[in-house]
Amino acid sequence: MSLNSLTPIENWPVPSAAAGVVRADGTVLGTHGPVGQRFPLASVTKPLAAYAALVAYEEGAIELDEPAGPPGATVRHLLAHTSGLAFDEHKVTAPPGERRLYSNAGFEQLGDHISKATDIPFPEYLRQAVLEPLGMTATSLEGSPAKDGVSTVEDLLRFAAEVQAPRLLDPRTVAEAMTVQYPGTKGVLPGYGHQNPNDWGLGFEIRDSKTPHWTGSSSSPRTFGHFGQSGTFLWIDPDARVAAVALTDRAFGPWATEAWPGFTDGVLAEVRGAGTVR
Repeated sequence: MSLNSLTPIENWPVPSAAAGVVRADGTVLGTHGPVGQRFPLASVTKPLAAYAALVAYEEGAIELDEPAGPPGATVRHLLAHTSGLAFDEHKVTAPPGERRLYSNAGFEQLGDHISKATDIPFPEYLRQAVLEPLGMTATSLEGSPAKDGVSTVEDLLRFAAEVQAPRLLDPRTVAEAMTVQYPGTKGVLPGYGHQNPNDWGLGFEIRDSKTPHWTGSSSSPRTFGHFGQSGTFLWIDPDARVAAVALTDRAFGPWATEAWPGFTDGVLAEVRGAGTVR
């Protein structure tokens, strides 16, 4: 399977890169590169962890608005990066709900909260709740639920198809996850500076009108997903009804801010031009 718009990854200044595009009905429109190679995901781990948290919510193990994390914060605050926890330290730097403080520590406290509620270590809960049911056999969480996932393009395309047409969750729950939480909250989008507002859903970043941004100029405002500091990204454009995954083994930097938006615009143009959006 091939899309011409995927071939530019050959010119990215990275040792290795793989990419793929999947439609809302689960049809893989194209792949390129070593799609079975396992790459460190960095923060692309977060959408997987968030999906497991939503499974825990639907199973009744947790509630979105129950206390979790620092005093006054809830599960929802942790998922939406509004708990007030610092980026990589377990210390409070703002009251809950006041600012969008992107926080690895928040996702680590979320994982601990779910582990206590289910009596299952979070990496194992993620495997049972999300990875195993979706056949993501090459994916594992090897530490922090904020950043220590390892996966393949093949597996993440399965996940992206699930998010577009949920089977593990009620579609209304997924709709909530891609809806702005705490609207109007400002903050810093790592790698892209201050954004006002800095919109986020439940574990997924929402594009809206952010500029600059790692998705494309033709991406719909409703596009949501995540990128990782290991040179990885996953976006879902519900208006175009497609999702794309790209994994590399070079740290995020100026090369990515230059290459990724054009890549995304090329994918969307080819998909739309081929009449594959339904």
